[in-house]
Amino acid sequence: MQKFSIPIQIRWSDIDQNRHLRHSVYYDYGAMARIEFLNNHGLTSAKFEELHMGPILFREEAIFKREIKFGDSVEVNVTLIKATQDYARWSMRHQFLKPDGTLAAIINIDGAWINIVERKLAVPTPFIQNIFNDLPKSEEFEWVELKKG
Repeated sequence: MQKFSIPIQIRWSDIDQNRHLRHSVYYDYGAMARIEFLNNHGLTSAKFEELHMGPILFREEAIFKREIKFGDSVEVNVTLIKATQDYARWSMRHQFLKPDGTLAAIINIDGAWINIVERKLAVPTPFIQNIFNDLPKSEEFEWVELKKG
């Protein structure tokens, strides 16, 4: 798949006392971009319930490059940077880009799938695997194997 991104208009409630975007809002907008991609591909909340699966995160990391201020607009993209062949484990990157292309921030995440009934890590269904196969992949994308133990 080609690039996937969503436009964001920064709200007053997103701003901290230093007059720039609060650190936690970056994570919220990253999640919004991921969920928007999944929703657009049929992986809605109702579908998660039907499949008894949900995504979980092991790690979130923010790297701040340039200030984002009230009234700014940014684009948040989603790319897959590594995954196991069955997409049971994966890592994504979100880039926050200003209209002129300036990279303002990067969010890196590591995640997996959980069976929400058994409350255990799980291999995603073929439906989810097909959606993840459509995720835009970074230039340095790599397939990885789970380490045993």
